[in-house]
Amino acid sequence: MQYKPDQSRYDAMLYNRSGRSGLKLPAIALGLWYNFGGIDAIENGRRMIHRAFDLGITHFDLANNYGPPPGSAEENFGRILAKDLAPYRDELIISSKAGYYMWPGPYGEWGSRKYLIASLDQSLKRMGLDYVDIFYSHRFDPDTPLEETMGALDYIVRSGRATYVGISTYSPEQTRQAAALLKDLGTPCIIHQPRYNMFDRWIEDGLLDVLAEEGIGCIGFSPLCQGILTDKYIKDIPDGSRAGKWKNELHWGDSVSNERVDKVVELNKLAQARGQSMAQMAIAWVLRHPVMTSALIGTSKVSQVESAVAALDNLEFSGEELEAIDKILAE
Repeated sequence: MQYKPDQSRYDAMLYNRSGRSGLKLPAIALGLWYNFGGIDAIENGRRMIHRAFDLGITHFDLANNYGPPPGSAEENFGRILAKDLAPYRDELIISSKAGYYMWPGPYGEWGSRKYLIASLDQSLKRMGLDYVDIFYSHRFDPDTPLEETMGALDYIVRSGRATYVGISTYSPEQTRQAAALLKDLGTPCIIHQPRYNMFDRWIEDGLLDVLAEEGIGCIGFSPLCQGILTDKYIKDIPDGSRAGKWKNELHWGDSVSNERVDKVVELNKLAQARGQSMAQMAIAWVLRHPVMTSALIGTSKVSQVESAVAALDNLEFSGEELEAIDKILAE
């Protein structure tokens, strides 16, 4: 059966301007980091992408190495795009990145002009696209002049391979320098993609200020700390008891510890008082800052997409709620 998107898909979604650019992005974006690769069932990915678009999520975020195996998320997305979403290409924001390891040898990672351009050409081929809407430098390269990396981003836009460019996980000073170089080249940096959640607040130590000053939007990835900031680890814990002993080691150095689960138990009480799930409050909390353009979610099933979008029903926090959250996190 041919997919036809919901006619009311734009009625409820919130769209925020990315910095001082003309681009508006949905407050919730769908990341294809995991669960969309070659080892996953493509039909499940198709259902999640369909439901996301039906709910007004127009931004689908990828990178060259997403999978696993690397590249397979872009390949699968390209198949879904060709079969179902090609008529709606101009309604979509499709992003990709390059910076991490992708192929062997000296030209397969980091931030050289050769790597960035070659990688994007490969990504476009995998997805069957002529261009992406946003292309990111996925990480700062300490051994390549920043002028070269930013010059490559400028060339990528001027050559028609991307409409906008951004950076990911750059420090405040690196961000300021990159923004200045791109501004001089005439291809402004419109968005920064850092990791941001209640347990990882590094962007509050200067980066958000730089982004506000430079007019750059912010899309925070891992808002749920890879599932820790949900009810996944607390739903079977009796009231009044300490959490079980968790030893799960996740990406980005995260761990599911007693200490963290105990905090989530307390945070969940606040979420329930707000009429939200733990995950919904965590997403709303990420979006509370005026510089934040979007929260970038990862999902494994359709219900998680629906739950994340429902977080937009209550984005307001009282001063007392924010103080209570900070107290729990600081304990």
